Amino acid sequence: MTTLSRENKPNPTRTLFHSNPVLTRMSKITERSDTHAASYAGISAKTCYFLLVTLAGMIVQLLVKASLSAEPVWQTVKVFNKFTVTLSQKETVILGIVLGAGLIAELVGIFARKTIPVTGTLYSASQGYFISFLVFNVLKGYEYLGLEALLLTVAVVAVMSWLYTSGKIQANRKFHMILLSLLLGSVCFGVLTFIMSLIPATRSYVQAMMQNSVLMIALDVVGLVIAALFLISDFTVIDNCVKEGYPKEYEWSAAFGLVFTVIWIYLKILDILIRLTGKDNK
Repeated sequence: MTTLSRENKPNPTRTLFHSNPVLTRMSKITERSDTHAASYAGISAKTCYFLLVTLAGMIVQLLVKASLSAEPVWQTVKVFNKFTVTLSQKETVILGIVLGAGLIAELVGIFARKTIPVTGTLYSASQGYFISFLVFNVLKGYEYLGLEALLLTVAVVAVMSWLYTSGKIQANRKFHMILLSLLLGSVCFGVLTFIMSLIPATRSYVQAMMQNSVLMIALDVVGLVIAALFLISDFTVIDNCVKEGYPKEYEWSAAFGLVFTVIWIYLKILDILIRLTGKDNK
């Protein structure tokens, strides 16, 4: 392995915001390898591994659900319009532990790259568990929405991949500034809405806005667009990882970052489908 100065190589375009949190730190890598460099095949294999772990997490959730079927109902929660979920106390505790472990694993993976083979596995498994919980516990009678979301996610990834490889969308400075503007606008809107919900004089306006299904679906679509644009940035980082000869160990970071975005897109699409279906059955 050899370490080269970045001054001898063209620096990739940088802005205040580069890509998703997992891949952002990869823009600071200075290591290079001539013999054991990252490859597209290696990144693809590790991406498939994380996706298979996500599937395993879904299977585990179904097994847990079956084993707790005789447990008494502890709480019934209304999710959206006619979507409700009944929970046993044990099931709620397990779900909380799984989601907490996934969040911790995600944060550790972002700041401690060498842990990603483990933390990425835990994160993927927790997300699979959560997705299965949504599809098979919350969406009773509408489980097909999970499959529809999967097909649409594959379509979004395929389209964004084509737009990137064909050069129709390039992750240049202008692209990143647009992405940054959309993201900051979304975050500011969320923060402002939260603050208004705490003020008695404006709380009713927030509640009315939240009950406006058309507006909420539009906001979800904006969120989906942002997530899809993240893919272009992710593809750019992965391209740099291979073309600049990053050491093979960085394949784990690239794969984890890509899976992070794909799961995000899936959940945004599922959210939109839930709102559309709930709107129809209002």
